Amino acid sequence: MKHIYDNDGEKLYSVRKDETIADKHNKKVVGKIDGDKIVDNDGKLMYKMSARNKLVDDNGEEVGHIRENNFIYAGVLAALAVIITLVCVFSFVESALLIIIGVLLFELIIFIHELGHFMTAKASGVKVNEFALGMGPRILRFKKGETIYSLRLLPIGGFCAMEGEDEESDNPRAFGKAACWKRIIIVVAGAVMNIVLGFILMMITLMPNSQFASTTISKFHENATTSASLKVGDEIVSINGYRVYTSQDLSFSLVTANQNSDGEFAPEIVVRRNGETVNLGNVKFGSREVDGKKAIVLDFYVAPIQNNFWNLIAETGKGVVSTVRLVWASLFGLITGRFGFNELAGPIGMTSAISQVASAGLQSSFGDAVMNIVSVMMMITVNLGVVNLLPLPALDGGRLVFLIVELIRRKPVPAKYEGWVHAIGMIVLLAFMALISFSDIIRLFTGTGLGG
Repeated sequence: MKHIYDNDGEKLYSVRKDETIADKHNKKVVGKIDGDKIVDNDGKLMYKMSARNKLVDDNGEEVGHIRENNFIYAGVLAALAVIITLVCVFSFVESALLIIIGVLLFELIIFIHELGHFMTAKASGVKVNEFALGMGPRILRFKKGETIYSLRLLPIGGFCAMEGEDEESDNPRAFGKAACWKRIIIVVAGAVMNIVLGFILMMITLMPNSQFASTTISKFHENATTSASLKVGDEIVSINGYRVYTSQDLSFSLVTANQNSDGEFAPEIVVRRNGETVNLGNVKFGSREVDGKKAIVLDFYVAPIQNNFWNLIAETGKGVVSTVRLVWASLFGLITGRFGFNELAGPIGMTSAISQVASAGLQSSFGDAVMNIVSVMMMITVNLGVVNLLPLPALDGGRLVFLIVELIRRKPVPAKYEGWVHAIGMIVLLAFMALISFSDIIRLFTGTGLGG
């Protein structure tokens, strides 16, 4: 949100997204922006506006300015960091095209998220003041009906600004005046749309394949360690208690398996053998050195699944569910200390990862590089959907908690208390993102982030 400050830096008024002017506490509307002027509720001139949001008096002397909150600047800095990293990582024409594709896909993820909020708000009768793509200054805008549609300078982020979403409003179509169940749907819709997008992107990556990987063993490597316990035809059901539905589940559960007291990899494996579920106990795997650390060796092949329409739908659905489970398992691993802080990645880290998979794809073809980027974006959009529903302040999940409390109590939590919680949550979230970004930068130069 923007605010009006005098020359001494004291906040005077708040500027809402519908371009009305409220008091500094953002509770009461006292005026509006009218072209290059700010007028009060009676139409009397309060300020004139010059270039770059400067406020001037009748003599043209500067008396104040309009400035956005610090978190907007944080978003701008994050965007610049991403762009700079992209430019540093990539240097050729094909790579430049991949940068554009990656940025567009990033923006698509945000657009789809906000579109979920927008569509459900409209369907619920909630007034939407602005639907914006990008952040920073507006470069394009048009108004259709009661809603302003805008394109902003920086291709990162976006928002759906609903009436009364972050401030009190007397409008009968304000977000806060909608039925509680409608607000729950509006809040959840963004994350749901991200997961739907993940389904579409995963289907795109799977469509060119003639076959999919199953979880049934078809063949062993020569002198395979696991052949002492596993057999051809075994369908792997679980590894160390983690249910295995897809080859992605299989890889994740093995890669994250820890060594035992003897320094060996011997996860507990349950299989389906000849129609019966059999617990094989601890199955010993071989290992090899990777970057100075022991890594488990997968010494068997899995049977293929032929690509047809129904198998494509089934594998896409299982893949999305598997990705959601993987996100939850990773979050739980971070909380319990199983995974370290070094394994987290922010915008810079994700950009670096995208550059690596794109570069790997370019060794084969430009199309493979694009598909690699799409695959990473699938992971990111599902991650965004799941993480956004976590019951944390400043996230959709934090809003959802307050709505559920309201549904149980049959009356809302006072807006000021909810506002304080979300404000504190935003500060903590920005600090956490700054720390992760710092870790990403260190990783770019040293190969390992904080805590590595």
